[in-house]
Amino acid sequence: MTNESLFITGGRYMDYSFWSTATHYYQLIETAFSYEHGYRLGVSIVIFLFFWLFRNKFTKYILYLLIKICNTKATANEYLITAFRCPLVNTIVALGTYLALRNIFPLTYDHLLDQLLRSFIVLFMAHGIHTLVKLYGNNVEELGNVLDINVDKILIPFFSKMIRFLILSLAFVTICSNWGYDINGFIAGLGLGGLAFALAAKDLLANIFSGMVIIADRPFSIGDWIKTSDLEGTIEDINFRSTKIRTFEHALVTVPNSNLINAPIINFTKREMRRITFNLGVTYDTPSHALKKCIEKIQYMLVQHPSIDNKTIFVKFDSFGESGLQIFMYFFTKTTIWEEYLNIKQDINFQILKILEEENVSIAFPRTSHYFETPLQIVNPAQSILTKE
Repeated sequence: MTNESLFITGGRYMDYSFWSTATHYYQLIETAFSYEHGYRLGVSIVIFLFFWLFRNKFTKYILYLLIKICNTKATANEYLITAFRCPLVNTIVALGTYLALRNIFPLTYDHLLDQLLRSFIVLFMAHGIHTLVKLYGNNVEELGNVLDINVDKILIPFFSKMIRFLILSLAFVTICSNWGYDINGFIAGLGLGGLAFALAAKDLLANIFSGMVIIADRPFSIGDWIKTSDLEGTIEDINFRSTKIRTFEHALVTVPNSNLINAPIINFTKREMRRITFNLGVTYDTPSHALKKCIEKIQYMLVQHPSIDNKTIFVKFDSFGESGLQIFMYFFTKTTIWEEYLNIKQDINFQILKILEEENVSIAFPRTSHYFETPLQIVNPAQSILTKE
């Protein structure tokens, strides 16, 4: 062949002459503008537009059936709609696109289109489940209502993050498997990578395991008021690495979990009562019968007070102090709320003052007395000057 260029490809001679190339493109153009191809293209466009235009209607009916099957409460229904509306809309559009392309493309593309559709469905459904888990993780009370159990405020957010991570991992593995990738090699690679990560990030892993221990032991929950040797405040959040504590100065402190697990923790929220204890000093010139009467009245007042626990009340003449007679008081309020505690303490103080006024007993205050062995003589300054002259 003198006027043609021949190239050997795969053991065969490929003809790339001008006339053969032109003939090939002419056939493609003829096929593209043929009646059969135009008809299939029109049908594909109609299929796609049908799914696109009615995607919201389909989503509405699917969500309605899902709510009927689940038979949940109003808030749970709202969560289902919020989580799955967007993924369902995307799934319906993807299904319409799949049917339209399958109608117009040759049969050799069916396998590729099937793989794409399965991958998109897995991705959209994983997104919906991920959003639903996140919504319930952020609203512990609603999750407790749905499950009809008392859930822990610190346990649910922690496991919510773990479940969401597993959902994304499973979706990734499923999509890789759909495209024919060897998942066993991937998992083995994760194992080797995990070993290297464990050696390089032992402090991070220590914090993660400490967080798991905190969740299992539950020394505190979100919202609890705790105190350690270093800080005091309210628990705001716990994650894989650290715990966030809001101090009473409104500063947010992030503490590694490994530090908390090894530190003594006082949980003030777990207590059922709050203690009030102090020493009341009265003057030394207080008669014994008046002192005894005051003690009896204060004891009776505390016993009758509706906000004071009657199991443990001590009002005793304790000691002879440096400035006065010391009355020791020790009792508990029934509330643990800070403001209510302060109001009760204030009311108790006013009633003690009233009892002291009724018995004409004065509160002692620090003072110092000086005594001299020989009496001091007061000398007139004018006489002192004359004596010197």
